[in-house]
This record gives sequence, structure tokens and C-alpha cells, in this order.
Amino acid sequence: MAQNYGAATEWRIESPEALSIDEAKLEELEPVIRSEYSNINGMIIVRNGAIAYERYFNGYGPEDAHHVASVTKSVISALIGIAIEERYLHADQRVLDFFPEYVPGEADSQKGEITIRHLLTMTAPFAFADWQEPLDKMCMQPDWVTYALDLMGEPGEPGAFKYSTAGAHLLSAVLTRATGKNAREFANERLFKRVGMKEIPDYGMKTFGFEELFGKEVKGWVQDPGGNSTGGWGLALTPRDMARFGLLYLNGGVWDNHPVIPQAWIDESTAMNPNRYGYLWWLLEDAGVSAYSAMGDGGNVICCVP
Repeated sequence: MAQNYGAATEWRIESPEALSIDEAKLEELEPVIRSEYSNINGMIIVRNGAIAYERYFNGYGPEDAHHVASVTKSVISALIGIAIEERYLHADQRVLDFFPEYVPGEADSQKGEITIRHLLTMTAPFAFADWQEPLDKMCMQPDWVTYALDLMGEPGEPGAFKYSTAGAHLLSAVLTRATGKNAREFANERLFKRVGMKEIPDYGMKTFGFEELFGKEVKGWVQDPGGNSTGGWGLALTPRDMARFGLLYLNGGVWDNHPVIPQAWIDESTAMNPNRYGYLWWLLEDAGVSAYSAMGDGGNVICCVP
């Protein structure tokens, strides 16, 4: 059951004691972070809609946005849920419905059976070994979407878990085809603005080298040569805006008494299953505590504990 914490534009900051959090435990965090996790630039702990702990390291502060890597995937999931609610598409629609110009080969009949839901759950087959996705090759193509569609469908059967950033990028392209806006534009309008997150600027891609695509200086939201926002990485967020996004999910998709993401979508996205992966969210369970996380390379995490 989602809790309504009365989230508004400005954050409330409460003492740990007021939020029933052991302050001594929080005080132990900073020396551990400084000595063992030097890659961490910021950490926020929110409970009952209020900030209980907020620290920054390595010269960073609350206004500094970070490239959050695969956390981007969970944002794409939210946007797909919003688009479904607005009847732009549905979860069991075939991916190729959105790319009528793409003609699969005669041996690729399975490609036409893959749905939006398969991409959301990472259960679409792709032509690469597990965890050895040729992402670098995709990024060198003039048309990333066609390259991703070529990879999709073989070998294997739909239903088996196979982590794919190309699949997440296809979801972003689907969103563009369905709504007429790329993910950045759609997110600014339907998600970020509504919960008080910063508007994401156009990154203005000039080249497509490693630093422009994946580096620490990535700002805004990376896009492919066709203008599609990257679906599997490439978004830059501040820690506070990451916390807003997580709180929105814990709040059942409601912000300041206004629905933003359907509650049913959040429930589906975060329901435990044998793969421990929902709709582009990692599902966790330990010692009787359940959680779901948006996780990105480099230690970027939004961990939600209902």
C-alpha cells in the first residue's frame, strides 16, 4: 500500500530522531563513505517524505547533476507507464508495430512477436552472449534503432531473462514514435515538471565519442543520431531529483495530491518475480525486507523500501 507523504515542491528536512531513525547509525556513514567509497559524490536518505540525511563529497553539492547511467532505464519505465495511461500504446503491443519501415529477414519471424512488455522485463532475446552486449558498436552506427532491431529476436525464445540496454533504447524510440516527443521532452512535460524536478535541457550532441556518450561531463539527456533520447543510460540528475523520483514511486505515483504515474503501473513494475527484475527495476529481498532499485554503473542507485 502506497503512503501519501504530502510531497510538495520544497523538501522538508527533519531530524533523524523525528523520523525514528537511529542518528548514531547515520553518523557512522560518512567516515565509511570517505574511506571505502570514494566514488560516492552524494547521498540522501528520505523517510516519510522528509530528508533525514544529506551529504556531499568530492567537491559536489545539491545543484550538481550526475550521469546516472542505467538509472535512466527506470525513468523510461515510468514514461512508458504514463504513455500507456494516456493511450499512446499498450504493454502487449508488438515492437515492430512502431517501425513499419523495418523489414525483418525471412528467418526472423520471431522478431515480430516481441512486445513492449518483453522489453520492459528484459525477456526479449537478443543476438549476443549474456552481459556481452555490443553497445560500443551500436553507438558507432548512423541508425541505432535499426541496429537494435537487427539484434532483437534471435537466438532464444521470448520469456528468458536477458539484460539489454539496446532493448531499453528501443523503448525510448517507441515512446518517440507513439507520442511525437522524445523521452526528454515527454519527461519534462509529463513527469519532471509535475514533481518539482529540474527541467532537463537538450544536451546538443555534436559528436558521439565515449566522453560525450558516457563520460562524467554528460549533462541533460544524451540522444542518438536520430534524435531519440538514450533509453538505457545518458540522463543526468541531481541526487535530490533522484530522491524525488523514488519518493514518487513510494507515494503510489501521486505528488502533492495529483496523480503522475498510475498506481497500477507501479505495482506491476515492482512486483517480485523469479527473475527479480520488474519493469526496468531491480527487485530485492533480504531478511524479510523487500525493496526495488534503479541501479546504474558507478554506484548510482535509487533504492525504494516500501
